[in-house]
Amino acid sequence: MLTRLTLKNYQITIAIFVMIALLGVNAFRNMPRSEDPPLNGAFFYAVAVYPGASPGDMEQLVVEPLEEALNELDDIKNFSSSMNDGVALVNVEFNLGVDEDRKYDEVLRQINNNRASLPADLYSLEVYRWSTTNVNILQYALVSENASFADLERQAERLKRVIEKTDAIKKVEVSAYPKQEILIEIDLQKLAQKKIPINNVLAAIQGSNANIPGGEVEMGHRKLNIKTTGNYKTVVDVGNTIVNAANGNIVRLRDLANVSYDYADQQHIGRYNGRRAVFISANQKEGTNIFQVVKSVNDDVNGFIKTIPESMTLVKAFDQSVTVNSRLNRLYEDFGIAILLILITLLPLGTRASLIVMIAIPTSLLIGLTAMYLTGFSINQLSIVGLIISLGLLVDDSIVVVENIVRHMRQGYNRYEATLKATSQISWAVIGCTATMIVAFVPIIMLPGESGEFMKSMPAAVVFTLLASLLVSFTLTPFIASRFLKESDFERENAFLRMLNKVNNGPYQRLLLLGLQYPKTTMLIAVVAVAGSLMLLPVVGFSLFPKAEKPQFLINIEMSPGTSLAYTDSITRKAEKILDGFDEIDSYCTNVGKGNPMIYYNTVQESENPGFAQLFVQLQHYHQQKTPVFLEQLDKSLSCFPGAEITIKEFKNGPPEDAPIEISFFGPNLDTLKRLAVIGENLLKSIEGTTAVQHSMDETTLELKVSVNKDKAGMLGVPVYEIQKTIRMAMAGLSAGNFIDKDGNEYNIRVTLNSANRKMLEDLDKIYIGSLSGAQIPLKQLADVDLQTSSTLIEHYERERSVTVRADVLPGYVTDKVTKVVLARMESIELPDDYRFEPFGEYASRKETFGNMNIAIMVTFFVILLILMLEFHTIKGALIVASSIPLGIIGSILLLLVTGYTFSFSAFVGMISLIGIEVKNSIILVDYANQLRGEGKDIDEAIKTAGQIRFIPIILTTLTAIGGLMPLAVQGSDLFSPLAITIIGGLISSTIFTRVVTPVLYKLVLK
Repeated sequence: MLTRLTLKNYQITIAIFVMIALLGVNAFRNMPRSEDPPLNGAFFYAVAVYPGASPGDMEQLVVEPLEEALNELDDIKNFSSSMNDGVALVNVEFNLGVDEDRKYDEVLRQINNNRASLPADLYSLEVYRWSTTNVNILQYALVSENASFADLERQAERLKRVIEKTDAIKKVEVSAYPKQEILIEIDLQKLAQKKIPINNVLAAIQGSNANIPGGEVEMGHRKLNIKTTGNYKTVVDVGNTIVNAANGNIVRLRDLANVSYDYADQQHIGRYNGRRAVFISANQKEGTNIFQVVKSVNDDVNGFIKTIPESMTLVKAFDQSVTVNSRLNRLYEDFGIAILLILITLLPLGTRASLIVMIAIPTSLLIGLTAMYLTGFSINQLSIVGLIISLGLLVDDSIVVVENIVRHMRQGYNRYEATLKATSQISWAVIGCTATMIVAFVPIIMLPGESGEFMKSMPAAVVFTLLASLLVSFTLTPFIASRFLKESDFERENAFLRMLNKVNNGPYQRLLLLGLQYPKTTMLIAVVAVAGSLMLLPVVGFSLFPKAEKPQFLINIEMSPGTSLAYTDSITRKAEKILDGFDEIDSYCTNVGKGNPMIYYNTVQESENPGFAQLFVQLQHYHQQKTPVFLEQLDKSLSCFPGAEITIKEFKNGPPEDAPIEISFFGPNLDTLKRLAVIGENLLKSIEGTTAVQHSMDETTLELKVSVNKDKAGMLGVPVYEIQKTIRMAMAGLSAGNFIDKDGNEYNIRVTLNSANRKMLEDLDKIYIGSLSGAQIPLKQLADVDLQTSSTLIEHYERERSVTVRADVLPGYVTDKVTKVVLARMESIELPDDYRFEPFGEYASRKETFGNMNIAIMVTFFVILLILMLEFHTIKGALIVASSIPLGIIGSILLLLVTGYTFSFSAFVGMISLIGIEVKNSIILVDYANQLRGEGKDIDEAIKTAGQIRFIPIILTTLTAIGGLMPLAVQGSDLFSPLAITIIGGLISSTIFTRVVTPVLYKLVLK
């Protein structure tokens, strides 16, 4: 009906498809472009900074109240926390599918409502949300060896404002410099002489810096607001603050303290290629085109560069658009090669018929791109892979239609009659083929979890283009065939078609007759082949996501707990010198005391830690064979620093994980957990294939414990809180608000004791505590100070204390096999009561992901079975066609084994896709056999004729699918090649086996 309508109203047909083409071109030009698809889960993390607090203090004072508050929220998937010296991180992840914005508001509300239960002098508490759009697409380094940090900050802030002019920029951050502040160093001796409590000093500073609205007054018919100006404007104003005015004696802050501009203690040191630098990083808004964003920013920054002082140099340290362009260009090349291979496979149809089929490719792709654009998908490496996969599939419908038209023209029909009759005859088979292929990809779109969300754009691209190809095969393809084909072109077969017909009439017919002669033996061979291939699956091995194969990596330097920032920096400089000796390295950004700004979607910037450094290294280029060898060599060169744990971290696809093998122990006591961690660490080290084994409580540190004598403090009129606050002010300083100068620059006001009192351990004895009466009492009269050891890290999972043992896997070893050995050995460990262990890392991710995919496979199988029952109207007919599904497993597993790839997540996706792809060949065969039986032919004749007539379209559709996937298969990508290899191997085995097995089963079931 649709075909007849198209042929009759050809003017409308032409107009519609021209409009579709224009819409597709517009969609391609305007679709967002990025390296990876946006992945926005409901994942939030709170970072609390409390300088001077031990991990135990952070646990008791900060984390436990936060966990209790956040635990009240619904739809929580998992909960984890970690506590270091002065820093705590609380992660909360909600189930996928919840309203992310609403959950973010709920998290903020819970934290704000419970802020009063946290320490009043908590330095900062920030809540962040994880998203792939938080990845910085640009990172600049403002480099200078002699400019002051104030000048660097000023220019960096100018650059920030320049970059923010681009509407598509979401956020710009400046890092790796100490901020200027107003430092108030109080002299305790003067404070004691004048008997002024420290609380009075703090209250005076905060009160004098207040700016409180004064209300309003009426003047005639108008109302005027009263504005008071009590806040500070200059440093002199701060020094003139009146602290006390008892007995007519005015005591100002300058009489008790030194007030001056100063830099805060530097917590984050930055360098670019070994030279001092401040980093400026920017990320883009979701749904924008990375190339357009970067171009706009570059235009503005080029003008800015001309205005900076000569003492500074601005360098683009990272530009994600370069790697995105390289990766997308590679996929575009694969796309072109795939089209060429498909054209070659179509040669048996003849020149005109091949061109008609080829027209279906751009038309279907443009329709598919329009649908993707309207549904919010972007052009990224996964959606392009989806388009490449669809290349070999979208021509199937047109191949079957055109081949049938050509066959009818050879039988004497004119091209118009041949078009109508052939299209009508094959229509339900084409619809069934396309429906089964679409059904195979739809469950992948619906996969839950981060892995499913990450892969969604790939099957979406396939589904949209396949739907488009179905429309094209019933409209545009027959229309062009009815106008363009010539009867004279098919009077003789071309060389390619003659070759296929020789195979069809010779070896294939003999093999088919042999199979029909020995049906039970044929079926036994098929069953044995399937079972044997499944037995090879453990040999192939399992994995989840491979490395990202990017010309970038991170080097993490972790020092012993308690290491100073200066010493960590000295080790880092030695590592830099080693990097300078390798020609393969293009550039590197050094971050001491903090992680590099986020530049990959599943990594998060490490929080401030004086014993940590991270180098972001970029290579000249990535080579699949040479780069891993180079990284091994670099790793050996960096292993020569005692007391430093230096690891190279390559970027990896998929959900974030710290290490491929992770075993966590749970229990209440930290000492017991540490003992179990040591046992687990030794066990992992003894297993072949593991490397970089460590546990999260690997180190302990010395700390000073101040034990307050509460009875004595009470008798002397000293509140315990006053003792804690004075010690904190002496050691770390207390914030007394912010100060904005006349130029609008904002400074933190930090109150501390005289710097001379903060250098030596014995200087703690010089600290005096103010009593309620104003008297100053030595700390040693109120408390005992002792040295004790403590853990440097405390971890919680689901609000339970835990410790994790982690290990990487050496090249050449399969993570799944090593993990199985680890778990088998772990079962031999005798755990105390109330203690347990649980595997995480890739094992847990794979269990969740493959568990979801098992459901997808079952859904796919039964929905396809339902479609087949609707098409063939019998369960027997549906089962005959469905019998081809397990036959694809044979080639998939064998080809994975031969090529050396494991059965990874992408291979699993390929297996699901294969279910629908391989069924189409059986549909074409069985559908025609049923038609022949309906015309009165017996079952043997119908089988033989159907096998012979449908041999050409089945072989051609298989070859085009393989041709479209071949560039991906030979690309050598650990992410995409297994997917293509799985489908190719399955197509080969199912095509070979089903040409015999399906007819044999047809005869056995329906005779």
